[in-house]
Parts: sequence; C-alpha cells; structure tokens
Amino acid sequence: MQSPPTIPQYELLPSDIIVVKKQSKTSVNITRMLYLLVCELAGSALAFQSFGPEYMWAGVLVGLAVGAFFIMVESLMKQFTIRGFSTATLGLVIGLFCAWLLTTVKIGELFTVTFESIIKQPSDFIITFNVTMYATLGFIGTVLALRSNQDDFAFIIPYVRFRQENQKGQALLLDTDVITDGRLPSLMNSGFLENNLIVPRFVLEELQVMSNSPSPGRRQRGQRGLDCLEDLSTSQRIKVNIHDATTSGPDESHDSLLMQISRMLDAKLLTTDNNLSKVARLQDVKVLNINDLADSLKPKLAVGAQLHLAIVRTGKEDHQGVGYLPDGTMIVVNNSISKIGTSQDITVISTINTSAGLMVFAEMDKID
Repeated sequence: MQSPPTIPQYELLPSDIIVVKKQSKTSVNITRMLYLLVCELAGSALAFQSFGPEYMWAGVLVGLAVGAFFIMVESLMKQFTIRGFSTATLGLVIGLFCAWLLTTVKIGELFTVTFESIIKQPSDFIITFNVTMYATLGFIGTVLALRSNQDDFAFIIPYVRFRQENQKGQALLLDTDVITDGRLPSLMNSGFLENNLIVPRFVLEELQVMSNSPSPGRRQRGQRGLDCLEDLSTSQRIKVNIHDATTSGPDESHDSLLMQISRMLDAKLLTTDNNLSKVARLQDVKVLNINDLADSLKPKLAVGAQLHLAIVRTGKEDHQGVGYLPDGTMIVVNNSISKIGTSQDITVISTINTSAGLMVFAEMDKID
C-alpha cells in the first residue's frame, strides 16, 4: 500500500529561492478569494430560490460568513498535510469500526435493561449512546493514528508499509546551521547521502533575513547559505524541496518545529548543531550531524604511530617544527627546526585534545 503525496512541496529552482514564498502565498490567497466568491454566489442563489430576490443580500452575507469560517479553519490547519489527513482517516475508520462492533452487540440495550428504573426513554438513550460511542471511538482512533509511526501501521496491516513515491531513500531535513556551514554541496555531490533534501520555509526566511543583516559576519553566513542552496538546486541528481511550514506562535522554537516536521515526514534531520543533535536523539528523532562524520573520518593517532610528515614551519619552542595532516590536524615535532621544508619519518609520543581540536607531539625517527 502506498501513501498519497506526503507534503505540499515545491521543487526549488535556482531562480526561485526567494520568490517561491511570494508565489505560494499568492496562490493560496487567490484560492481563498475564489472560494469566498463561490460561497457568496451559492448563498445568493439559495436566498433567491427560497425567499425571493429581495433577500439575496442576506444570502450573500450568510455565504460570506460560511466561507470566512472555513477559511479560518483552514488557517488553523497549516501544519496538517495530506499525509496527516490520510493517517487520520485510517484512524477514524478503525475507531468507527470498533464503535460499530460495540453497537452491534447492543451494549446500549444492556444499559437500558440494567438501569430500567432510571432510564425513562430507552429509545432516546440508545440513540444518544450510539452517537456518543461513534464520536468517542472515532476521536480516539484519529488521535492514536496521528501519534503513530510507520511501524505501528505495519503491525496493524502486516507486510504493508507506507512509502513515498518517486523518492530514493529517506529524505533529509536541513536546518539553518548545516546550510550555512558550506560543506553540504561537496558532501551531497560525493553521493554518501540521499539526494532528496527538504528545506522548511522558515529556514529559507531566516537565511533571507541573515543575508540582509547589517552585521558583516551574519550577512556573510546568510549569503553563503543561499549560495549553497542555489548550488544544490543546479545539480541534476539532487532534489531540493521547500516544505510549507511556519511557526504557529512566538513560543514555538525553530528546533522544536524541525523535530516535528522530521517525525511527520519520517525524514532524517541533517545539522551541525551539537545541542540540537542531543535533544533530537533524546526524543527519538533520526538525526545526522556532519561534525560527527568529520570526526569519524579523522585519523586515529595513537602513541607509537609512525608517519611521514612534511615540516612546514617553526613551532612555539625554538627546537620545534610543525606539520599538518591532510585533515588539518597539527603535529608538533621536537628537534626538527633544521628540517623545515623537508619530509621526515616521525613517531607520535603524545596526543592532547583541546577546544581547537587534536594536538599531536612527535619525535623524528632519525636525528642528525
């Protein structure tokens, strides 16, 4: 069984990084205006047929009120997607089925017989009881379905899982930090990560605000993030989508909304924020941290390891020379001041973890 389209996504083209927001809002507003017009026409037509032409204005007002009510309901459901609607529908069907089973065995009649002295109108009580059972179990089924994940549905319907159409692997949800980091395009082009990227709309808005900031550092980060998205969107094999999500209130943080979207879309959260990674893992949200990947790729230097290193500059002490590994790790070599500009065989004698990274001390194997 395949799920319907999961989210209202828009494919991100190089020229649409900023204007996609305006286009989306314009389309929604036009749809709302057309819906209001249809409600007004329907109200005026019903008033004309039922009460005559002199009450058409009342029908227009009633139609306008009905349309405004449903538009208000729609605005309150911004975070409710097609996937959520289909999930809720399945939960509602299960709840109604359970209610049907209870009403079929005539639980209401059992109450009327048991409390015959109290219930004065058995038929009215049975109708009220049945309606209450359908409403209650339907509500419970809907809420439980919205709180469930794919594995729960696979348990209910064995050997069946919902999957996204035309997507390879699990989607990656990007936050602001990973977009402005600058390493993402190279990492994606390497092919180690899935090629389906999702950028929440509020992240795109935050990048736009940063790119227009009076602070030079913040403005540079914002511009680098927009350049990163443009670079990714030009790739033929990488798909970048905008997820139409905004914060529902001032008290809702971007981090919490990112985790909500990640759960809802069953996407992995890609970030460089260590604190966000810890919180996400505590809440059972799948998260990938680029910094963890970089740390795992660094060579593990133990005491006694032998290397061939180029000595490129002097160290802090007069007798020390300094060389660097390909990943940027600095190695301080004792008694190598005269070997600057040459490559030497060295042996690691100690390592120190600092806030700036790993610092390694070594001795030359041969000292002239």
